[in-house]
Amino acid sequence: MKKDIRIEKVTEEDAEELLEIYAPYVQNTAISFEYIVPSVEEFKERIRNISVKLPYIKAVCDGVIMGYAYAAPFKTRKAYDWSVETTVYVKQDLRREGVGRRLYMALENSLRQVGVLNMNACIAVPESEDSHLTKDSQLFHESMGFQLVGTFHKSGYKFHTWYDMIWMEKMLGEHKGSQKEVRFGEWKVSDCES
Repeated sequence: MKKDIRIEKVTEEDAEELLEIYAPYVQNTAISFEYIVPSVEEFKERIRNISVKLPYIKAVCDGVIMGYAYAAPFKTRKAYDWSVETTVYVKQDLRREGVGRRLYMALENSLRQVGVLNMNACIAVPESEDSHLTKDSQLFHESMGFQLVGTFHKSGYKFHTWYDMIWMEKMLGEHKGSQKEVRFGEWKVSDCES
């Protein structure tokens, strides 16, 4: 992996470039269960809604965004504040180059700073791998220390195929009887390599 990658905050102005990364996952894979690529305006709204509270970061090299990751609320009820759902997307021609790992490590560090304790990942998996979906995402999360906690069978239908959805989790800190509040909105980019 190139050493001159920087991890930075995503801004609304990045929406178009992030969509260029995301669109092939919607159009050609079952990694995303969306059928239609969102508009730039819709993507800007997603960035706004997430980054006001939780980390939304990008990997940049020579002025080009190589991938992005973010943490969204796991659920909206107060008791879930310490849990997030994580997402990472990398330009398809840069997979297996360490960009996703670098993004997830920075995301973890940023989440720890604000007191998040549980990282949860919702991942599509095939019964048998096909041209639209492999088990790469599950294997990536396992390599990052996530553990399988549940499977929902045949819960997503795309490309005339039913896919399972699994949940994986990673604990980031100690769960105490008297837990400090999550400091939403106070996150900073925390790149372990910078």
